[in-house]
Amino acid sequence: MVRLAPIMPVESIRSPEDSWWSRPAGGRDVLRVSAPLVVSSFSWTIMTFIDRVMLNWVSGTAMAAAFTASAAWFAMLSLPLGVCSYANTFVAQYYGAGEHERIGRVFWQAVWVGLGFAPIVLLAIPLAPHFFAIGRHSPEAFHLEVQFFQILCLGAPALILAQSGSAFYSGRGQTWVVMIVDAAAALLNLVLDYCWIFGNYGFPAWGVAGAASATAVSLWIKAAVYTLLPLQRAHRNKFGILVGMKFDSQLVRRILYFGTPSGLQMLLDVAGFTAFIMFVGRIGAVQAEATSMAFSVSSLAFMPIYGMHLGVSVLVGEHLGEDRDDLAARATFTSLQFSWMYMLFISLLYVVTPGLFLLGFFIQSATSSIERAGVENMAAMLLRFVAAYNLLDATQMVFVGALKGAGDTRFLLWASLLMTILLAGFSWLSVEVWRLSIYGCWTLIVFWCLLAAFLYVARFRRGNWRAMRVIEAES
Repeated sequence: MVRLAPIMPVESIRSPEDSWWSRPAGGRDVLRVSAPLVVSSFSWTIMTFIDRVMLNWVSGTAMAAAFTASAAWFAMLSLPLGVCSYANTFVAQYYGAGEHERIGRVFWQAVWVGLGFAPIVLLAIPLAPHFFAIGRHSPEAFHLEVQFFQILCLGAPALILAQSGSAFYSGRGQTWVVMIVDAAAALLNLVLDYCWIFGNYGFPAWGVAGAASATAVSLWIKAAVYTLLPLQRAHRNKFGILVGMKFDSQLVRRILYFGTPSGLQMLLDVAGFTAFIMFVGRIGAVQAEATSMAFSVSSLAFMPIYGMHLGVSVLVGEHLGEDRDDLAARATFTSLQFSWMYMLFISLLYVVTPGLFLLGFFIQSATSSIERAGVENMAAMLLRFVAAYNLLDATQMVFVGALKGAGDTRFLLWASLLMTILLAGFSWLSVEVWRLSIYGCWTLIVFWCLLAAFLYVARFRRGNWRAMRVIEAES
């Protein structure tokens, strides 16, 4: 008797396209969009890390002051950066919906919004001494903080414009362009740092002021590149680049409507950590220097995941523009898997070989051997706290990126407000009321990350984002 092979249901026949790697919104798709953004973010991380290492060769106070000032500067820019970077989501959803001719309008309206913020951020220059006086740091640290911050403010409009311009490419998934431009700007910054901090090749030896000047010049060159690139002939007709230059009040209102909560959320997140840094700086100079080192090293873990955060936002926007919320969800979880793999690797290194990451700070440091040992041992211990919250940080960043890509920015704003109040409030209580040690204060960060991760995962699983869109209904 002839035995026939059983008939398999169609659903059980798996093709190579069904694999985790090659399926839509699988590993290959996520890396195609996110990997260049990871490299771009990492290039900025390496730049700032080496920048602080060079400043530590000048003095530990210079390094700590530059870190505090740059954190405050970025906190100030978080609102306009968040608004302008939200053009990513508009570009992604228009691109997914096939409305290519509207992308040029989004690009230019984001540029006009960025220019509108420029005079506001420049007003922070005369206010800097009043702000940094709140920290009650040493006179030397206070002077360097104000100097670094004021020079960085001259480059602030350029950073906003660059963020607006990069959305034209990143929102369409051409993230390799962003990678090349950002990496070239970071390399230029490092060269100028070496020249301007120490007075090499005919440059003045300006120390902290030189590091800030190098950043400002690099940012303006990057902004010019991002503004000129979309004007290429190949883009003019397909994306309506020239037609889109006209001010579109309706589109600007939509960008502000969805982007402002995103920018406020970004502002609140950075402000919470800035408050933590400034309060910890009151404990003592060694604690402030060790905290600056630990956060500088932690950026090696944080910024690549920020690239995944940007990538998942683009992918969710594109797939929702196609009305494929299932693929948007799959891209989110695939991004989470990549993020966890990287965080596990870097966290293990923080625990096993913390000295490897701290070595560069002391190669030419002016710090005495006794002070160096105290700072290095404390910074090494703080890196273990970073390792404890890395996976939680990666989780919240991926899900926040997904919610942004859908347009769920109102929830993100209120959630960030709550989390910032908790972080700033408990930072103040820990230092001023409870008089906790530096390790007690850092334990607070771990529990804060746990709560934040739970909050954003719960919101994503609830599923409200699946029905959200930022583009017009007819698209």
